[in-house]
Parts: sequence; structure tokens; C-alpha cells
Amino acid sequence: MLNSMAHRLRQPLPGAQPRLRFEMPPEQEDDETTPETEKGTRFGNPGPRMSSQHPLYVGFMGTVGVGVALLVYWIGSNTTQLILWIVAALFIALGLDPVVRWLEGKKFPRAAGIVVAVSTLALGVAAFFATLIPTIVQQVTQIVEEAPRWITDFINSDFFRSIDNQYGVRERITQELEKFVNDPAAMGGIFGGVVGFGSTLANGLFGALIVLVLSLYFLAALPAMKKWGYRLAPRSRRARVEALSEEITGSVGNYVIGQAVVALVNATFAFIVMTIVGVPFAVLLAFVVALLAFIPLVGGLIAGVIVTLIALTAGWQTAVVYAICYFAYLQFEAYFISPRIMQKAVAVPGAVAVISVIAGGSLLGVLGALIAIPTAAAIMLLIKEIFIVRQDKH
Repeated sequence: MLNSMAHRLRQPLPGAQPRLRFEMPPEQEDDETTPETEKGTRFGNPGPRMSSQHPLYVGFMGTVGVGVALLVYWIGSNTTQLILWIVAALFIALGLDPVVRWLEGKKFPRAAGIVVAVSTLALGVAAFFATLIPTIVQQVTQIVEEAPRWITDFINSDFFRSIDNQYGVRERITQELEKFVNDPAAMGGIFGGVVGFGSTLANGLFGALIVLVLSLYFLAALPAMKKWGYRLAPRSRRARVEALSEEITGSVGNYVIGQAVVALVNATFAFIVMTIVGVPFAVLLAFVVALLAFIPLVGGLIAGVIVTLIALTAGWQTAVVYAICYFAYLQFEAYFISPRIMQKAVAVPGAVAVISVIAGGSLLGVLGALIAIPTAAAIMLLIKEIFIVRQDKH
């Protein structure tokens, strides 16, 4: 029934003209029986190429190369945010592509597969935040309400009193507060900070919308994009370029899905342990664990340290029990869960993975840390299949 409906929707309306599309030229096949003068297109046959040793050719191409490099640098430096959005959207599209291809194998049209995959992801994210946001608001409110008591208990503690008697901390804090309140520039800075936070939030929502729209376009046009990209390679090497590209894009897609599953399992386990041992703000911390666990290698370790420190507010016994359970799970995940989930993804040595994650995070933040391992795997595959093979022949 779905195929029949899709077929009817693809039928043109009566009297409608087909939309003009930009299409690739057909591949030229070598045919020794065809005279050289008959080959070519309707625009005529290409003439002989200028010698690459000709001074005019060398000077012109050198000038063009420098100009193109400067133009690319200027465009890249002025469109950094857009490039990050494009990279994020392409990363998401490659992550959802295996799901769409699996649905295509089940006789779903690609358009229907895209709708199903994106709708499922959107509904899952919406349901997650619909459940999470009220809990976050409640627990943040609880933190704000409890903060004065925590501050009062700390001020009344023997530790603070001993420091205050030696260094006059209380008096110094009172003076700084009075100076801050009476300073118009400081109060203006607070207002500017609030406005800046609102602007950042609006830009973030706008960026998320752009990434979502670009992801849909990339996901729908991914086969055509690959086909166009392969046509840019020489025909004698096109099959090899296609094989390497399919391996790289497939590994990236499997990595994204696998890492998402690993992060979900990690956050679920952390939430169960936090609920059992009585760590405060379990739902909020589980959300933080899920975000950090999506960062490979170091994310789980950072999440464990953060939650353990917060668990100290409920007692050192709670913190110790949680730390033992969670870090033991990280070892179990590293040797049993992650290898089985990521077996179709990428294989990168540990040292290379750590270096790539740190470098990616330093360059592009969280997005760089997420795409660091697939990028490192792609580079290693190219080195192994191209550079090392070429070096072995000499």
C-alpha cells in the first residue's frame, strides 16, 4: 500500500512540465572502432592540452593556485560557524544513513525511510526532553533552595572559622560584595551577561534548526552526493575511490550509532546505581553522564569523577559505593559491551584515539571530540591502502 501511494504521489499532475535538473554527463566508454573525430559531446571535441612545462601554463596555474588558496582561507575564516553546522549535519546524516539503508532493504522507499528514521529520532529526543525538563527544573529549584543552607553550614563550620580568624575572610567578602553592588559597571555587566545568554540561546536554537534541515537534505541527497564525488576521480581509479569512500562513510555511520547506544547504556546504568545508593539529582546527573559518555574514551571517566564528587554531599560511603560500581562498569563496557556494539565501526589504536580526541576537542570543542575517532580511522585507512602500498612498491 505504501509503494502504491508513493507511486501515485510521484506521478506528475496533468499539464505539468518536468522541472529542469542539473544532471551529470554520461560516462564516456572507450571504443577503438569509433574514430577519434566522432568522439566527444555536442559541443565538439576537446583540443590538445597545453604542455605542463610551458612557461605561460606554469605561471598562470601558479597564480591561480595562490589566488584560490587565499580565497579559500578568506571564506573559511568568515564562515566558521556555517562550516561547523555543515560538518555536524553531515555527521548526523552519515549516522542515520545505515538505518535508512536497512529500511531500504526492507522494501521501503528511501524517502519513506528518511521520514521514519528522522521522525523516530525526533520523537525520541522530544520524549526525552519532555520527561527531563520538568525534573531538571524541580531539581535545580531544589539546589537553589538548599544553597543558602549549605553556605550557612559552611560558614558555621570550624574549618571556615579558623580560616576567618587567620585571614579575615568574612570581612573581605563583605567589602567585595559592597564594592560590587555599588559599581554601576558591574551591574551593567550582569545585565549584559543576561542579554548575552539570551542571544547565545537564540543562536543555539537557530543553529540546531539549520543543522536539522541540512541533515535532512544531506540524508536525502547522500547517494547523489557520493555519485558526484566519485565522478570527480579519474575513471581508472574510480572503483578504488568508491570502495575506500564507502568503507569510510560506512564506518562513520556505524560509529555514530554504536557510540549513541554505548552512551545510552552507560547513562542507564549510572542512573540505576545513583537511584539505589541515593545520589542526589539522579535524573539530572544521568543526563550529564549521557552527554559525556558520547565523547569516546575520556567522557565516561569525566562523568564518573563529576558524579562521585557530587555524591560526597550524601556521604563518603555513597561516593565510594558509586565510584566502585561505575568504574567497574567502565571496565566491563570497555571489554564486553563496546567491542560487540562497535564491531562494525572503526578500529583505532588507543594512543591514536586519545591524541585524536584531545586534538579534536581543542580545535572544535565537543563536535571535534565526537568526530575525532572516525576522522583518525579514515586517515589511517587512507595511509594503509594508499601510502603504504605505494611505498612497498619502491
